[in-house]
Amino acid sequence: MSEKLPANAVIVETALRALGATGEIVVLPEKAPTAATAAAQLGCEVGAIANSLIFDADGSPLLVLTSGAHRVNVELIARTAGVERVRRATPEFVREATGQPIGGVAPVGHPAPVRTLVDNWLSKHEVVWAAGGHPHTVFPTTFDELVRMTGGSPVDVE
Repeated sequence: MSEKLPANAVIVETALRALGATGEIVVLPEKAPTAATAAAQLGCEVGAIANSLIFDADGSPLLVLTSGAHRVNVELIARTAGVERVRRATPEFVREATGQPIGGVAPVGHPAPVRTLVDNWLSKHEVVWAAGGHPHTVFPTTFDELVRMTGGSPVDVE
């Protein structure tokens, strides 16, 4: 399957295998830049989509894996992360931190580890869908597997 995947998705697939993930990357027929578009293509609830949002947290990357049903409260996240300021990262900042484009940022497969917070709400879903490194790719996982693979901290995001 790797031969048909975009280059960034191959990197993510390799990381998933190395981390003992159970899901396989799926190539979607259309881009899935939002949780709603991903959910529509997958036939699942929008809340089961794990949005990968990179923030600039006092100059360092912070990945927040949030349910597609939520908006991230940046003040709450700043307090939770113990930083003064959290703001949405620029596309260049995201690419530098993850090696992946906005709209396809996976929870794994980055050039270096990125501090990660995982929305507790995702635990309500038996299957969670996360981006696979490219706007056309996703993979199924679970809340527990996301926390384990990313070394993330379960938190409330709103």
